[in-house]
Amino acid sequence: MTVSDDERLARAALCAIAEPGDALLGRLIATLGADGALAVVRGGEPLPKAIPATDAALARLAAWRTRLEAADPDVDLSICERLGGRLVCPGDPEWPATLDDLGERRPYALWLRGSADLRYTCLRSVAIVGARAASSYGLRIAAELGAELAAAGWTVVSGGALGIDAAAHRGVLAADGHTVAVFANGVDRFYPPRNDAIFMEILDQGLLVSESPPGTDPNRLRFLVRNRLIAALTKGTVVVEAAARSGALNTAAHARHLGRALMAVPGPVDSRSSVGCHKLLREVPSARCVTQVSEVIEEIGQIGTDLAPIPQGPVLPRDSLDPTTRAVLEAMPARGAAGPAEIAVKAGVDLPTAGGRLGQLSAAGFIERAPTGWRLRRPKKDTRS
Repeated sequence: MTVSDDERLARAALCAIAEPGDALLGRLIATLGADGALAVVRGGEPLPKAIPATDAALARLAAWRTRLEAADPDVDLSICERLGGRLVCPGDPEWPATLDDLGERRPYALWLRGSADLRYTCLRSVAIVGARAASSYGLRIAAELGAELAAAGWTVVSGGALGIDAAAHRGVLAADGHTVAVFANGVDRFYPPRNDAIFMEILDQGLLVSESPPGTDPNRLRFLVRNRLIAALTKGTVVVEAAARSGALNTAAHARHLGRALMAVPGPVDSRSSVGCHKLLREVPSARCVTQVSEVIEEIGQIGTDLAPIPQGPVLPRDSLDPTTRAVLEAMPARGAAGPAEIAVKAGVDLPTAGGRLGQLSAAGFIERAPTGWRLRRPKKDTRS
């Protein structure tokens, strides 16, 4: 199923006149459809009874009506098409169903540039977000997570900003994976300009996504509203570094609200860049500490299948011994020697058993004979000059 040209044009117009995620416009679209909502904005239809005609609602309609006079959705669609892009609407095959979890704040439509299919690409996706003023530690972790997630077949979604976002995108691109950058501006404008090269690569290996039509400039509000889209597109969000008032914590809050997995990477305890991560881990019960990609996949993957391996220390030679032999070995004195009878008592075995195990341990190189019994084998000294 694909939406009609009239509905696509109506949604393009709505994108041009209202800020993303407006709940009033979301209710209008849910009640009347895109064409009906546009008719209300034009003044040709009254507000439906289900939506109270408050002063705030009427003022917003008046503002949208003013903007509609200057809007030209045909031109916006033409510019997007000329750039090789497209407008994806609810009801299109490429529309991700996960965005419906946003309810009244669901995007009116999405402007896309890139070769990938948005819905398919986001079926196995995770968000990596964090500070713009990132440390070398944070940049390294973000890039490693991005590359290893890509190698495991996961798409990484982020905001295209400097710092952690850019590092995550670079890691995915280096691994020839898929990544999605969600803009707070039109897809015709690369912001920040310093990431131009990254965005050009993403066009070949992923997608640039925006709720705003071509020509739209970014602002603080659009960055914050954009964050809900990053959280909704993915199965979980990883915060790599975040200061106490970082925008990444806003994305984390959206992930919690939507019931998505929330993860944070710990950092040095005296690092301001990790204060937000530590706060999440300390105060948010659902936030999980992750230190490697297998732990991220365990949180967002299939239950019982994508399990992270249990961390283990190095395997020591004595780990292969059976319990009785290990007990005899542990009964050996740390210094000096002991006779078989003393060792048998300490190990809790009879004398014949102790004698047999002592022979095995000697053959395996754990112990050696001494004038007064048995002792632990001393390491050979390095005689090289």
